[in-house]
Parts: sequence; structure tokens; C-alpha cells
Amino acid sequence: AEPLLARYWVPQPQLALGQALRGRATAALDVSDGLLADCGHIARASGVALVIEAERLPASAPLESLLGAERALQAKLGAGDDYVIAFTLPPAELPALQAHWPQLAAIGRVEAGSGVRVLDAGGHDITPRQGGYLHFTE
Repeated sequence: AEPLLARYWVPQPQLALGQALRGRATAALDVSDGLLADCGHIARASGVALVIEAERLPASAPLESLLGAERALQAKLGAGDDYVIAFTLPPAELPALQAHWPQLAAIGRVEAGSGVRVLDAGGHDITPRQGGYLHFTE
């Protein structure tokens, strides 16, 4: 649990990546409300649908050891305060960014439509009903 606490208490803002995304990314924001919620913000503001492929989410051995695979997936999708950058960009831009940031993971795609869906390895929809922090609820 120690590496997880360190990441939570001392987040590492991705300032250089943020600057590199200028002029390349079509949308970007920091993941502070949870990946699903923040991808929902991007989808809504952009008028598109985002599809997240669960098996493409970066692995976290400490998280999976602590929570197990299923709860770790829920944490990856719904926990906030990550302060990593979620962004969309044309596929041709990805190799240049990965040359400088090899840990970047392409976790999904943009499609026509609305909202955010999460798919398992078989292409089945496994989207949780709620993911992330909701600032205002009715």
C-alpha cells in the first residue's frame, strides 16, 4: 500500500506532457474526479462518445494486490485525485508523444454518439452505473 499512498499524498503533475499536448490534443484534462467522470466531461463538451477498453488501462501491481482485479478496475475507473492527463488526439500524433513518454497508454477511442462506455476484452459493455466524484447532484 505504500506506493499507493505516496502517489496519493504526493501527486506528480504532468506539466511537461501538458505543454507537449498543446497543438496536438483535441481535448485534455486532469483526472481529478475519476477517469469515467472526467472522460464524461470530455465527451459532453466535445459532442462525442468515448470508449475505454478495460484491458488497456495501465496495470498497477500494488493496487491489484491490495484490492483484487475487479475492485482494482473499479478504482481505476472511479477513484479521483490521480492528476494524470486524460486526452484525445489524432492517432498519428501518438508515436511522437510515446517517444518521449513511453508510459503513455492509448486506452480507447472516440466514436460518434455520446457518453462513455467501458468494454472488457470480449467487447462486452461493463460500464459501471456511476464512476467518479459528482460535484453537483439533483
